[in-house]
Formats: sequence, structure tokens, C-alpha cells
Amino acid sequence: MKHPTDWKDGFLFVGNNLALDFVNTCPVQDGQPMELLTEFDALLRWFQAAELLSPRETSALALRWRGSSKARKAHKDLLLFRENLRSEILRWEADRSIRPSIIDQLNRLLAEHPMLTRLKPAGLTPGTELYFDPKQPGDLVAPLAHAAAALFATADPTRVRKCRHCILHFQDTSKKGTRQWCSMNLCGNRTKVAAYAERKRRASS
Repeated sequence: MKHPTDWKDGFLFVGNNLALDFVNTCPVQDGQPMELLTEFDALLRWFQAAELLSPRETSALALRWRGSSKARKAHKDLLLFRENLRSEILRWEADRSIRPSIIDQLNRLLAEHPMLTRLKPAGLTPGTELYFDPKQPGDLVAPLAHAAAALFATADPTRVRKCRHCILHFQDTSKKGTRQWCSMNLCGNRTKVAAYAERKRRASS
């Protein structure tokens, strides 16, 4: 999902896709990687910002798991999954292929940490929605694995790209499909200002 200010509770949401927003949790600032998921509590805050957990659920899980060995392992495993996913997305953007090892990893995660389905009230005819019910810290991977699998299975790879000026990824949902920047607020305005300054420099020289 995309938020008007690009940032929500200290996290970037410019990807138009949950898996891409997760990959974007380690942006670069002043030439240096900036890890946003520095600890397990930060990971839970991201899940809340991404609207995967409610504030009440986030607080309850933090109290239940904070400081545990399972929480530390889940945090480490999710960061490793993020970097594997980043590498695969870069490969996919370049040559449209997906490694069998990534397919195997996602299938394993989907089987071990499945999403659930429930009825959702919607007027006279209820609909269905996916949700997850984390019983242990490792279950936090469920919506991320599901989103990554859906991305590779259904998204047009020509519409998934890395920003021309930073490391952030996004799914271009614009009508023309010509989006080049992670967002106008971040790289877009900087690019336009730089282009304007270059035109002024050429005009005066």
C-alpha cells in the first residue's frame, strides 16, 4: 500500500506491494544502508504500520515474545529472507526468471506458515479475507511469503522495478507504466531539481 507521505511510523511505504515494502526496510541514506528493522520490537512495529497487526496485537505479541530466543531467531530469519527476496527481485527484474531454490523456499514457508481464510461481513453477502494468527514468532513470515509468492505469480515483471536513483523497489500501478522513481517526495523532486539546475547551467554557459 502507498501512504501519501511515503513514511508511516518511521517506515517507508512506496512499493505498492507488501513484499516490496518489506524489501524496502533497509534503504540507503547518505550513501550508507539504514536498517529500519533493528530489533524484534521494530519488526512488530513495521507489521503494525503495514496494517498486518493492530496496536493491541502488537503490544500483546511484544509482551509475550520480547527477549526470547525464538524472537531473536525469527528476527534474524526474516532479515535473511528479506535479503534473499531482494536478490531474487533484482534477478527477476533483469531477466524475468525465478530460481527454483526460491520457489522451493516460498513453498516451504507457505506450507509451514499458511495464511488463513475467514468470512468478513459485507452487507447481505459476506466476503472472505486472508489473515494470519501468529502462534510463535516464526509465523510472522506468513503474510510476507504469501505476498512474495503472489508477486512472482501475478505481477507483470516489467512493472516491478528499482528506483533509478536509489535502492528502493516499487510496482508501477500507473496507467502509463512510466514511473521511474520510488516516489516524488524522495527521489523524484531531487531529480527534477537537478535537471532544472543543469538546464540553467547550460543556458548561462
